[in-house]
Amino acid sequence: MAFNEDEQQRIRQAIERAEKNTSGEIRICVENNCSEEPINRAAGYFNKLEMDKTRHRNGVLIYLATKDRKFAIIGDSGINQVVPANFWDSTKDAMLECFKQGEITQGIIAGVELAGRQLKQYFPYQTGDTNELSDDIAFMDGD
Repeated sequence: MAFNEDEQQRIRQAIERAEKNTSGEIRICVENNCSEEPINRAAGYFNKLEMDKTRHRNGVLIYLATKDRKFAIIGDSGINQVVPANFWDSTKDAMLECFKQGEITQGIIAGVELAGRQLKQYFPYQTGDTNELSDDIAFMDGD
């Protein structure tokens, strides 16, 4: 298991905090190895996890291959139409700084917090909004 129960709980709580302020949805997807470009792998899991089915098309997936040390962040079409062009790059840079220090969990939390702030700006919480996607980490078997 890539993350112990405490680390998983910290990530889940970061997602819950971020989603309290937005109608957007954030998910984390983790596997050991990535045999293709991480952005392509993330796009495949985005669809497999049905993240493209949110009402406002405002899901964000943070994908991480722990052993291969690769990651990617992708957002659905509703998000990509409104966020600045460099948003995902700046989020990845913040995460990478943590990763370089060996702080994988904190790097994911930083990515969640930054994504949550951006989602709040463009997709604020709406009365009656429901949590459309699980806040748990999706652990994948890979190839």
